Amino acid sequence: MSDQNQIAKGEDFEKQADKKLGDWTFFGSKHEDAAELYEKSANFYKIGKSWDQAGAVYVKLAECYMKLDSKHEAGNAYADAGHCYKKTNATECISRLEQALDLFLEIGRLSMSAKYCKEIAEIYEQERNLEKAMVYYDKAADLYQGEEAGSSANQCRLKIAEYAAEMAQYQKAIEIYEDIAKQALSNNLLKYGIKGHLLNAGICQLCKGDDVAITNALEKYQDLDPTFAGSREYRLLADLAAAIDEEDVTKFTDAIKEFDSMTKLDAWKTTLLLRVKDMLKEKEMEEDDLT
Repeated sequence: MSDQNQIAKGEDFEKQADKKLGDWTFFGSKHEDAAELYEKSANFYKIGKSWDQAGAVYVKLAECYMKLDSKHEAGNAYADAGHCYKKTNATECISRLEQALDLFLEIGRLSMSAKYCKEIAEIYEQERNLEKAMVYYDKAADLYQGEEAGSSANQCRLKIAEYAAEMAQYQKAIEIYEDIAKQALSNNLLKYGIKGHLLNAGICQLCKGDDVAITNALEKYQDLDPTFAGSREYRLLADLAAAIDEEDVTKFTDAIKEFDSMTKLDAWKTTLLLRVKDMLKEKEMEEDDLT
């Protein structure tokens, strides 16, 4: 059956549901009957790939459930509306997911609220609205923490750290990376990730352009994890700090190349290290101007 036929069926069920709501009745619940018809309508719209129409009908379905005081079902319907709009309209999608998470918060379904908070954060991420993404990742992290879902909370916090650093909020990123590294010390499954978190924190320290801060940080990281001092991550940070201290751009570049030849640096680290290199170049040029 063609998409148009499916959409026509969806329209037919939607009209029936609208009519049902307009009826005056003694018996039964017109909202229950309409909800059943809206559900069928939305399914046909989805099969016909008419996402905006499906989304709009799910909103009508949610409103029916609100009249029936079925907040859980209303929340699910708003989420379904959001997922349909996700394919066509990010703003509308976020608006509907927010309605879903508010309802789930109201009825104490924190894990569902966290899930939709995280989903909204991911949509803002795709739109490159990093400030809004960070706000929703933060809300999601708090909700996951409240549900004792520490791993999910930390996934959200790592996203906040990543974007905080991109937006030059280095101290915020450092605190998150250091805290997650500390948590990992007492968890055998997470210990393997400590060096990566400390490397990220160290790179953010370098971006702050404070020579004393990076030296102190390296000492602190050795105390935190005695194995860190023998790692390639530590060696990279120490070499970069030395290059900065000596104002030697070549030495700085060589240290990065050596590390990258064995462990490929991701785009985030490369971007931040380029910022540090640019600061170092500026210093070098200033020195040249003075001589």
